[in-house]
Amino acid sequence: MRTLIVLLLLGVCATWVTGKPTQEKKDRVHHDKDLSDHKHDDSKDFQYDHEAFLGKEEAKTFDQLTPEESQERLGKIVDKIDSNNDSYVTAPELLAWIKFVHNRFVLEDVDKQVLLFDKNRDGSVTWEEYYKQMYSHLIGEDEFYDVLDKEKYRKMMKRDERRFKQANKDGDLIATREEFTAFLHPEEFDYMQDIVVTETIEDIDKNGDGFVDVNEYIADMYTPDPDEPEPDWVKTERQQFADHRDLNKDGKLDRSEISHWIHPHDYDHADLEAKHLIYESDMDKDDKLTKREILDNWNMFVGSQATNYGEDLTRRHDEF
Repeated sequence: MRTLIVLLLLGVCATWVTGKPTQEKKDRVHHDKDLSDHKHDDSKDFQYDHEAFLGKEEAKTFDQLTPEESQERLGKIVDKIDSNNDSYVTAPELLAWIKFVHNRFVLEDVDKQVLLFDKNRDGSVTWEEYYKQMYSHLIGEDEFYDVLDKEKYRKMMKRDERRFKQANKDGDLIATREEFTAFLHPEEFDYMQDIVVTETIEDIDKNGDGFVDVNEYIADMYTPDPDEPEPDWVKTERQQFADHRDLNKDGKLDRSEISHWIHPHDYDHADLEAKHLIYESDMDKDDKLTKREILDNWNMFVGSQATNYGEDLTRRHDEF
């Protein structure tokens, strides 16, 4: 429903490599490093919690497990989260796990992309390597794509080139692994935040005035059907815009306000989720969880949709 809530981490046009690039709004850089594409509403389901605890991609495979299998594998994961082996899971340990799961996704995605683009296997990716793999067949002499298609891809290429240059700190157009990570996942790097703001404005600002007004803000997340009444959640978003986004109350968001919106410095999703899981599962209110408390509330942690724990349990977790 809310297409602004994306990913963390994964949907930028730079990482889409199996065919035509795409510039749909759901494929933009995620703004504030959220942990799930789902709305966090425990009254409806626990899908947000599942993806935060397990990771987005891994959570999709858990449908095949029975409740018994889910609880058994969850118990083994709890043993790994309990890093000091004191039989309790604390909020810091749970926070470290959630961050580990998120960072693992980023690292694995970068591994895949480096393998695809690093043609000479020197451990880095040049702009030329990236361009040839991603765009040369789309904007070259191939008659399969019409003039409008080619112009669209040229614009996308220029946008990727701008981001690549921003990520490439020394300006040699050869991205080290860290620089290529910043290119693919700019939301993870402080020095890339300005480009994230720029791309956000470009995606949402339809009248080209350099600002985002309330109608552009709503249109980015909601396209009504003919004669459809505006849902309550959209009305709530309009109020959010007025009360919390438009800080100077001039009816539009400037760069500073957009930066404040997409990079909230006082809001850590992972920390809040760790505390939330502790609060909801801590039956004796001692601010830490036993394995029994977690298993008794297993549906919040994994439910019927979670991760492929078989894969998780065969991984080395030395870095965790």
